[in-house]
Amino acid sequence: MSGTRVAALGAMASVWLVAAAAGLAENWPQFRGPTGQGHSRESDLPVRWGGPERLNVLWEAPLVGQGHASPIVWGERVFVCTVHWPAEVQKRETVMPEHHVLCYDARDGKLVWDAKVPAGPWLRSDFRSGPGGGYAAPTPATDGKRVYVAFGSAVLAALDFEGKLVWRRELTPASFDVTVGSSPVLCGSNVILLCAMAQRKDSHLAAFEAAGGEVAWRTPMPETAFGHSTPLLIRVNGKDQLIAVASGAAASSHACQSFDPADGKRLWWCRGAGDVASAVFGGGLVYFDSGRGGKGVAVDAGGSGEVTATHVRWNGPSLPQSLASPLIVGPHVYRLRGNASLECWKLADGSVVWSQKLEGLSSTWASPVADAKGRIYVATAGKSYVLQAGAEPRVLAVNDLGDGNHPSPAVSNGRIFLVGAKSVWCVGNPKP
Repeated sequence: MSGTRVAALGAMASVWLVAAAAGLAENWPQFRGPTGQGHSRESDLPVRWGGPERLNVLWEAPLVGQGHASPIVWGERVFVCTVHWPAEVQKRETVMPEHHVLCYDARDGKLVWDAKVPAGPWLRSDFRSGPGGGYAAPTPATDGKRVYVAFGSAVLAALDFEGKLVWRRELTPASFDVTVGSSPVLCGSNVILLCAMAQRKDSHLAAFEAAGGEVAWRTPMPETAFGHSTPLLIRVNGKDQLIAVASGAAASSHACQSFDPADGKRLWWCRGAGDVASAVFGGGLVYFDSGRGGKGVAVDAGGSGEVTATHVRWNGPSLPQSLASPLIVGPHVYRLRGNASLECWKLADGSVVWSQKLEGLSSTWASPVADAKGRIYVATAGKSYVLQAGAEPRVLAVNDLGDGNHPSPAVSNGRIFLVGAKSVWCVGNPKP
């Protein structure tokens, strides 16, 4: 086992042990939480909720507009991005929707403010992708001062916590596949966004200064076709890396790439397929797959340059389409398959440990979350499952709020926040 993998495993184990002991509350500031990998440090989350008795439902609030961006949480503020067409619009394909950023009070679900962001130049969406098409797909991010939002019309903006627009930037040139699907990621004083285009010549990774929106750096990615995944910030051998996955629907030489988040310099790249699913990192390995079928790849993150021949440690089994991102808990990788089953693989070699069918699951797009007790939440506002991570499949609960949609859950202060097709939901254990 390499030194990189040993160090990473030790660090991961320490984080989980400390978290489990502390039962820590935390903010959920971006897509897939503080780590960008669906890991929560909290241990007091509810296992059961919903049903006719509305078990453990703390509040339900009407959703203004529609979309499938995931919620984020900072303190007692919940932020959600949606789009809305006036009732008189008959052909949504030809009319740009209103772009909304919603702020709810995390304590009671009260709508604190509803701010509109002027749309960008990209009038195109795929309405097969559910409510709002792809216009409200990216999840916002926050640093506790501002909320950074991207919309499918090719626009990135920042608002303060009172809902005032601080800055706005159009993403050009725009030749996206359908719409912008990647979520913004905060790295130091910058907001980073993956702009992987249908026209390869336009593909790039860009960093914008969080304070004013100016371009801090921009790295061309001409080998990269379209993609909708969200970059992942990791630390390897004491240095930060930003992992970006994109290749369109087919394999390419640069499906997974690593960059220095400080200046955008490309560090290494690997062959594979990448599109919708975001990468995860554990045991020194970056695991990625397309989310639209094909095989996954696990690559040692300690290389440089072209690493396909030198650092790929294993290839995973062929996967049917599932737009969810994978999850690592301890020595295992968990992957939601398009046939509504959850598979557990060994992180060390990719071998299958078990597969569990999740009958009636509302969405295979929402990415799972794990808490400090190793409980896996395959959760939406529709039919959801809670399972215990480990060498054997164990279903702890099946829950249903009857409001199915695709956003991934957010976790904060013992509560789970879910965005449905009609409502925003908060579930949690009753306080003594």
